[in-house]
Amino acid sequence: MKITVLGCGRWGTFLACYHSARHEVMLWGREGSRGFAQLKAERRNQYEALPDNLLLEQDLEKAVAWGRVVVISISAQQLRDLGSKLDRLDLSGKTVILCMKGIEADTGKRLTQVFRETVHQPVDLAVWVGPGHVQDFCAGIPNCMVVDSEDPAVTEWIVENLNSDLIRLYKGHDLVGTEVGAAAKNVVGIAAGMLDGVGYSSLKGALMARGAREISRLIRAMGGNELSAYGLCHLGDYEATLFSAHSHNRHYGECYVKGEPYGKLAEGVPTVKALVGLGKKYGVDLPICRTVYEIVYQKVDPMEALQKLFARSVKGEFDQ
Repeated sequence: MKITVLGCGRWGTFLACYHSARHEVMLWGREGSRGFAQLKAERRNQYEALPDNLLLEQDLEKAVAWGRVVVISISAQQLRDLGSKLDRLDLSGKTVILCMKGIEADTGKRLTQVFRETVHQPVDLAVWVGPGHVQDFCAGIPNCMVVDSEDPAVTEWIVENLNSDLIRLYKGHDLVGTEVGAAAKNVVGIAAGMLDGVGYSSLKGALMARGAREISRLIRAMGGNELSAYGLCHLGDYEATLFSAHSHNRHYGECYVKGEPYGKLAEGVPTVKALVGLGKKYGVDLPICRTVYEIVYQKVDPMEALQKLFARSVKGEFDQ
């Protein structure tokens, strides 16, 4: 099977290498990308060397035409622009998998919604999310992830054809919950990093419990299954996001409260803006998301905001 991977960041490049073990794979990177230039010149990045059978391409039309499956792994906020470009190409007969986490900041739209709004062609569409860092996978450490789609047959096909001993794929049955949960865990990851930064790391257990409960309420209000918040897409991804030194979102939160620069992508930053908007739209209280938003966007003092978060009025643990 031929697979095209769009996006040559650390995750996209890993996925291209991962699929190359059993399939023919082409990796696309946009023109001017420093990451792609390094891959082309050195056939490796800081995490791994490219397999000899992995093809590189900068022409989007050629890359898309080549693959039966098109995997997209880019910044969530860039999907609308890429989708508009893809709509000008022939996608007939292709399966598109969004291997990315986020919610569009300005609209609050889930990524499958953004794709459907920009690509007006009848393609099979799915998401592939869950725990796991490139560094661990490259070291041969396995993990579990979840695939979800509006069409259960698409989910089934992806799991059956792309599952492996390194990444065990589970079948999701709640696209809304899977997408929202996956995006929201990055915001909880920022909050965890902030706790690390102010010396409150022992509160991360409470953050995990309350974060999953908070997001479960939002998922239910949006028409999804609240139990998805306790699955691989959200709670199952907490160890990789709230505790790992590899987590960009956790590292961003720690650097932010310490006043240190952080130059890498933290998807939770634009996502928290979308989540706060969704909370207002659906009438759901999101205290953790709101706290992160206030610290990052309204420049509220981090220590003051975090203390206020954990000093909220007492109520039953599973009250609304």
